[in-house]
Amino acid sequence: MRLLKDNGLTIILLLLFAASIIGQWLTGWHVALEDASRHGEPGLSLAAYTASPEFLAAVFENWESEFLQMSAYVVLTAMLIQRGSAESRDPDDPPRDENLAVQATRPGAPSILRGGPVARALYARSLGIVLFLLFLLSFVLHWTQSAAAAANDAREHGEAVKSTIAFLVDPQLWFESFQNWQSEFLSTAVLVLLSIFLRQRESPESKAVAAPHAQTGE
Repeated sequence: MRLLKDNGLTIILLLLFAASIIGQWLTGWHVALEDASRHGEPGLSLAAYTASPEFLAAVFENWESEFLQMSAYVVLTAMLIQRGSAESRDPDDPPRDENLAVQATRPGAPSILRGGPVARALYARSLGIVLFLLFLLSFVLHWTQSAAAAANDAREHGEAVKSTIAFLVDPQLWFESFQNWQSEFLSTAVLVLLSIFLRQRESPESKAVAAPHAQTGE
C-alpha cells in the first residue's frame, strides 16, 4: 500500500504509542486497585481512573520530558556542533538557510516564506517554538495534576492540603520532572556521541556505513 510505504514511520510510531499508553493505563489502574485494597478502600472504576490526577500526572510527566528533549535538541543542533556526529551539521558546510527571501521564490518553497520578514523569521524557528510550547503545556498539566494528586493524598491522611501555586515549589514536583529530564538529555548525548563511531544501515540518524568517523552530518 502506498499509504503505508509513504507514512510507515509515523504510522508505526503512533501504533507503538497507542499500545504503550494503553498498557500504562491498564496496568496503572490495577496498581491503583491494589493500593486501594491494601487500605481497605473501594477501588476506582476504569473510567474514574482515566480522569484521575494520578494517571494524568504520570502521562504528562513523561510527555513534558519528551517535548523538552526535542525542543532543546532542535534548537541546540542549530547552534552547536559535534564534529564527526551524524546528529550534527557540518561546521565546514555553507549556511543552508540564508537569503530566505530569495529562496522563497524557488518551486515548492512554502508559501509562508513570501509573507514578509516577520513571517519568514517565525517560520524559520517554528519547529523549535511549537515543541517548546508543547513542553510548557505538558509541564503545566503535569504540575496541576500532580498538585491535585498530592491534595487527594493529604486529605486521605488528614494533612494540610497545599494549593496548586504552593505545589509549584514542592520538591515532589521537581523530583518527578528532573528524574525524567536527566534521562532524556543523557540519551540524546549518547546518541550524538555513538553516531560518530557506530552505524545503522540505511537510517537517516546514522552516517553511511562506510563513512569516515571524522565525517560530520548524515
